[in-house]
Amino acid sequence: MKIKASSFSPALAALCNLALAYVVYMLCRVVYVWENWNLFAPGWEALPKGDLLRGALRFDSAAIFYTNTLYLALMLLPLHLKERRWWHTMTKWIFVVVNALAVAINLSDAVYSQYTGRRTTSTFFSEFSNEGNLGTIFTTELVNHWYLVLAAIAMTALLWFLYTDVDDPGRESRQTGLAPYYAVQTALFLLLFPTAIVAIRGGATRTTRPITLSNANQYVNQPHEAAIVLNTPFTLIRTIGKTTFVDPGYYTPDQLEAIYTPLHSSNQAFRQSSNPKNVVILIVESFGREYIGYYNRHLEGGHYKGYTPFVDSLLERSLTWQTTLANGRKSIDGMPSVLSSIPMFVEPFFVTNYSLNHVGGIAAELGSRGYSSAFFHGAENSSMGFQAFARATGFGDYYGKDDYDKDPRFDGEEDFDGAWAIWDEPFLQYFAAKIGEMREPFVTALFTASSHHPFALPERYREVYPEEALPIHKCIRYTDNALRHFFATASREPWFKNTIFVITSDHTNSSNHSEYMTSIGVYAAPILIYDPSGELPTGMMPGVAQQIDIMPTLLGILGHDKPYIAFGKDLLATPADSTWAVNYANGIYQYLQNDTLIQFDGEHVTAAYKLSADTLMKHPLPTHPAWHETRVKAIIQQYMSRMINDKLKIEN
Repeated sequence: MKIKASSFSPALAALCNLALAYVVYMLCRVVYVWENWNLFAPGWEALPKGDLLRGALRFDSAAIFYTNTLYLALMLLPLHLKERRWWHTMTKWIFVVVNALAVAINLSDAVYSQYTGRRTTSTFFSEFSNEGNLGTIFTTELVNHWYLVLAAIAMTALLWFLYTDVDDPGRESRQTGLAPYYAVQTALFLLLFPTAIVAIRGGATRTTRPITLSNANQYVNQPHEAAIVLNTPFTLIRTIGKTTFVDPGYYTPDQLEAIYTPLHSSNQAFRQSSNPKNVVILIVESFGREYIGYYNRHLEGGHYKGYTPFVDSLLERSLTWQTTLANGRKSIDGMPSVLSSIPMFVEPFFVTNYSLNHVGGIAAELGSRGYSSAFFHGAENSSMGFQAFARATGFGDYYGKDDYDKDPRFDGEEDFDGAWAIWDEPFLQYFAAKIGEMREPFVTALFTASSHHPFALPERYREVYPEEALPIHKCIRYTDNALRHFFATASREPWFKNTIFVITSDHTNSSNHSEYMTSIGVYAAPILIYDPSGELPTGMMPGVAQQIDIMPTLLGILGHDKPYIAFGKDLLATPADSTWAVNYANGIYQYLQNDTLIQFDGEHVTAAYKLSADTLMKHPLPTHPAWHETRVKAIIQQYMSRMINDKLKIEN
């Protein structure tokens, strides 16, 4: 019902409409939590509900005043123009359009956040700037999430029909006279600015710094829960044009080098001098550790089989570790982590101002020893910025969908999935064929695509792999089978037995087991090293492995004899109790070593957990190991300093 407000002054009407914006933002939050309930359900009972509400209002205030300051200024301007009907028609349209856009952004992010574990920031636009298929993806999502479209329409209708209008704009000046009218209107207009500043900054005291995304963590228990408190218009606005990396200056240069350095010297313990090994790295889209039966024999009372029978069989003959983790939550985080040993801190390296830094990587390091190299990705060649990164890190060749389409041995466009890339099965066969054309020794990497939203399958596999507990499960089965066919083809090639294979994922995806929904569980990704020659050890080793360890471990196996920069460690040259992992989530750094995880906000340790006794991270420890905090500070400072000063690579 439309509110009749002929007795309302423009200021009072603006206040009512501001309250309406708060209601709509809160409704968007309810929908966001409902759509992502699996992510938040494990810790929901323990969340401080009063703190959630206070935090939500604080961040909503910032976003609402950011986006509605023009509307408020037009309503409060001390001008007689406000007494015209067209003026208030204009301000109504501004209010409704701006806040309807905020609704659409919030509800769209309810879907996208399922795959990133956080609210979207401004780097989203850089991340997908080269994609030509976003229209198809967006249309598919509109159909799949029609109920969110209806919710957006309903909330926009609320904004329109519950908008408080001023039916008699000139009444106030007629009743009070011009002098009092202008005095009051000027005072209200001037009051708007300090009010907006306080709301946008998140506080009124002189010591209050403008709130950022990380401030949301003070209202929740776990980093991924910060998304409940935040709203997407705020996260987009607050990250536009911001400096991503700042050197925290925790230690002097000498102290820093003594605690931690990413500079690696040569390690020849496993040198393969007479016959250098080839390297094949498979980065499998969304291939979370949860889906793999080998890692999860304890689940579901010991009856869990997983969705990867082939990878399970390969793991029986491979080297892996008790804990294996990704260093990011997006596809563009995986490639720098795996191939250049650069973790994701704050924002994906690809889309920061530092992406033009000189960057090393396994291709460049092995290239200095005469290796040929190539990177493969079944999407269009410019997709995700992978081609640019591959070239910058030393890969000699790049093969994508454009090249696949031109190869007469394959079916070209007929093998396109209609959304992202060539289906995994044919593209992996193309990969095997192109490897056979490379000069040995070689290093090559492939990024798969089929186990990706919108979780489709080729027509001939839709009955073979029906829907299961989660939409991604059928795609995991399909990709596992595609890997089976790839290894069957590769095993017949002369280069196979002289090759080291690595399989990992770019990041994880949706889960249906609680231990994979925690702040560390969402990073659980497989890492396996398979050597068909049998020269490497096999089995599940104790300790912690992460994606950024892959490059230094491989270089150690190959006896690389030159110094290089890598933020990870050589797993085969590091005692199990000295292995560690680090990642970043919503303003919180997580550091894991010796079964103890700490969460660090850049200034203080906010929580610590003993994971063996507290898998679901519900019981914080009263104290934490001092070394964990010392080490994570040093890692952060080395990362920031080297990013800022362009010292990610040793120039030979």
